[in-house]
Amino acid sequence: MSNEPRKTSQLFARKPLALLLEEAKGENRLRRVLGPVQLTALGIGAIIGAGIFVATGAAAHNVAGPSLMLSYVIAGITCIFAALCYAEFAAMVPVAGSAYTYAYATLGELFAWIIGWDLVLEYGVSSAAVATGWSAYFQSAVSKIGIHIPKLLSESPWAYDPKTGHFIATGSVMNLPAVIVVVIITAILVKGIQESATFNGVMVAIKVAAVLFVIAVGAFFVNTTNWHPFAPFGWTGISFFGHRVAGMVDPGGSPVGTLAGAAIIFFAYIGFDSVSTHAEEAKNPQRDVPIGIIVSLLVCTVLYIAVVAVLTGMVRFDQLDINAPVSTAFKQQGMGWAEGLIATAGVSGITSVLLVMMLSGPRVFLAMARDGLLPKSTFGDVHPKFRTPWKSTILVGIFVSALAGFLPIDALLHLANIGTLLAFVIVCAAVLIMRKTHPEAERPFRCPWVPFVPIMGVLTCLMLMFSLPVANWWRLLIWLAIGFAIYFLYGKQHSVMRNQSS
Repeated sequence: MSNEPRKTSQLFARKPLALLLEEAKGENRLRRVLGPVQLTALGIGAIIGAGIFVATGAAAHNVAGPSLMLSYVIAGITCIFAALCYAEFAAMVPVAGSAYTYAYATLGELFAWIIGWDLVLEYGVSSAAVATGWSAYFQSAVSKIGIHIPKLLSESPWAYDPKTGHFIATGSVMNLPAVIVVVIITAILVKGIQESATFNGVMVAIKVAAVLFVIAVGAFFVNTTNWHPFAPFGWTGISFFGHRVAGMVDPGGSPVGTLAGAAIIFFAYIGFDSVSTHAEEAKNPQRDVPIGIIVSLLVCTVLYIAVVAVLTGMVRFDQLDINAPVSTAFKQQGMGWAEGLIATAGVSGITSVLLVMMLSGPRVFLAMARDGLLPKSTFGDVHPKFRTPWKSTILVGIFVSALAGFLPIDALLHLANIGTLLAFVIVCAAVLIMRKTHPEAERPFRCPWVPFVPIMGVLTCLMLMFSLPVANWWRLLIWLAIGFAIYFLYGKQHSVMRNQSS
């Protein structure tokens, strides 16, 4: 099949691989400064932190109980399928854009737009959820030295009550610490990728040490009776647009159980795919990006399972704190000094997660702007000195700060997950398509066991998507509808591929 776009099917015109690689050259490309260690650290920086320090408490308390350990195994296996597909594409097409770029080369422009717009939602909402968790740990840490944030500025104006299935007012006006940290991270990201990677490396070292501390010390306080019942909410938890298929639902109609827990804490794993967005900044992307993706995923999966086992063994699942579960668990065991230490490390760890998440979104915008689907003067503008997409970084910072300041963490976690899973479905499907349409393309890294791995990636991701509350499907559809409006009103008319073929 020809690589050239056809006028009769311009919506599905595919971008030739040769053109993708050519665009990565020249003055407007990003600086190649990242090696395999830095890329792996970026992956670990995004993965460790959100799951352990933020998502664990809510998922164990409300959805899975101690069986959250198995939830992490299920989510980890799902991610391995997707990671192998990501690694193949990242080595083939080492340019900015991640799944957006892969979709453009395989499925065509319209699908590329859908996945690009979805990635922006994924990274933006994930960043907001992480910033909300950062705020809880920051307030826990500074409270040890007598500093307390006023109630009006300490949290979202709303909170989700799983017992009633409704949102309730908290009495707060906004989550000011979350907004402030987003502003600071935005400024760091505008400055440059080298500085961002160095800062991230320091943060990763601190939080890995904290995670190992939690495992080593917390193991002495595990009471195995806290693991009974192991799956208090059941083993499944699958629904189809609000209609229960298997398992239990909470009073709000949302599925609960081990599979439902995997869908919620899937948020904790999304960091590995952000590594692929930095392929254009890798020194040797064909080798280094697959290493960064796979190693970071394997390391973090093992650590996650160990921490969840310790945490649910230390404290009964229904007594875990939702916002800062790890530090509070040590406090409940009478180790106040450890609570402060872990809260401080949690602040560092979550900061690096926030940095990597907010690093990724502007690079997707950059790839879309290069293709004419977004205004190049704004989203495609690379700073002449810092070599970063500075304008889109600032816009993403404004979007994330608004979400973090006013929305509760529960809603943010669910919305981030469904966007991520949709991205993974498209990437796994694209590997199958690419093997058929471009069998001759150079693949420095080949996804093993094709078609088994891509097919299992699609099926497991869809299974987890249907384990999320129906409200998240509607939010995703609304976001995609907004994206379609932008595409047909602007992107379609300004598409570089469309104009070249006309």
